[in-house]
Amino acid sequence: MFPGPLGASLCGRALEDNIWALESVDIRDFALDRHKSVDDTPAGGGPGMVLRADVLGAAIDQTAKKSAPELQDRPLIYMSPRGKPLSQQRAFELSQRPGVTILCGRFEGVDQRLLEARDVEEISVGDYVLSGGEIAAMVLVDAVVRLLPGVIGSKASLLSESHEGDLLEYSHYTKPRSWEGRDIPDILLSGDHGKIAKWREQQAKKITQARRPDMWEKYQGNK
Repeated sequence: MFPGPLGASLCGRALEDNIWALESVDIRDFALDRHKSVDDTPAGGGPGMVLRADVLGAAIDQTAKKSAPELQDRPLIYMSPRGKPLSQQRAFELSQRPGVTILCGRFEGVDQRLLEARDVEEISVGDYVLSGGEIAAMVLVDAVVRLLPGVIGSKASLLSESHEGDLLEYSHYTKPRSWEGRDIPDILLSGDHGKIAKWREQQAKKITQARRPDMWEKYQGNK
């Protein structure tokens, strides 16, 4: 499944240019039986299967052992619907680290003992459930990689995006000037960059207040 979409567009070009690197690890290589089993039935009963702590522990430890010294303290993250929501701030923090190890779950999840023993951080990409953690991991990687120097040409583009400064991004327009009876706001064609900046700020506030009251409350508090 990897690199998948991470091998295309901005992330893909950055991967080719060695701005970042990706190594996928198959946990079945660390299975303990001839059937390459990595999961078992839940203790206490119930539906589904749970990924084993011993198998995952061995995979994580071997991956860390093989890593370069500067990568030894990289965060270990488990993509989980019960984790803390992924934020732009967390993506920025991870972009400042030397690397990250991501655990992709399957089935009912991961043995809790593994999460506790290896000090695993749980991160969620939304209040819903996916078939596995691979797609969620791609979301995390994309959010982090695009923040690395040299991936996006204009640093100003990053500073004006949604979730920067606790506001959603303002609306964008381009040619044609009029489309299906809808015109580009006159202020954007005025050439007055001061007024344009103020209008965009007002739009960002209006959109955030209407669509994300939680973010608006945070923005008001930070002010």
